[in-house]
Amino acid sequence: MSPVRARVSASGRLSLPAPFRKAVGLENGGDVVVELNDGEIRIRTVDEVVNRAQALSRQFMAGKPEGSVDAFLEERRRESDQE
Repeated sequence: MSPVRARVSASGRLSLPAPFRKAVGLENGGDVVVELNDGEIRIRTVDEVVNRAQALSRQFMAGKPEGSVDAFLEERRRESDQE
């Protein structure tokens, strides 16, 4: 999608064009994450942020069964039993 010009109001409100909202599933509004990085503002849906975090987790934990939630909880149970 090509860039479009938008205006930020004095109160900080920004209206996103309908095609942009539709493209990311925000037709009816929703929560977003706003980041500032090197002078650039980035707006992402919460779903996108969660999906990216999950993908990174899968990538880093691939082939490491000790990194699962179940393994973590079992380790905590053992530690608790030893106390």
